[in-house]
Amino acid sequence: MPIVQVTPEEAKRLLDSGGFIYLDVRTVPEFVNGHAPSSLNIPVVEMNQQIVAMELNEKFLGVVAANIPPDALLIVGCKTGGRSTTACKLLAQAGYKNLRNLDGGYAGVTDPTGQIVKEGWSTLGYPIERGDGGAKSYVSLSKTAKR
Repeated sequence: MPIVQVTPEEAKRLLDSGGFIYLDVRTVPEFVNGHAPSSLNIPVVEMNQQIVAMELNEKFLGVVAANIPPDALLIVGCKTGGRSTTACKLLAQAGYKNLRNLDGGYAGVTDPTGQIVKEGWSTLGYPIERGDGGAKSYVSLSKTAKR
């Protein structure tokens, strides 16, 4: 089943209408530097310091399951749309059905010269918050997951 893609404009409209949850799957430092208001941060990948490379966060699905019911209306976003596509596939396999991938993500997509070729949440000037998100931070959300 293909993942439904939404533009930042569509995502903002859905979030403003209520009922949708924005799941930000970027790393904690990326999230802290800026994110859509009220978004939850559960990174789909994390840095493995031993191999100095990103790898799937083995706790991702457990933390999501502990905090978000499978019937929730979800908009999943990352920096440009790649990691959120991966997250949507994992979530769909885990039984989540109401998934929308934020095409263009938070930062938008640029060409090699730095020109924006696909708008993102922040490039459109939509509201952003900074900081760890408090109760919506990965640290807080991961505390509710099964150990």
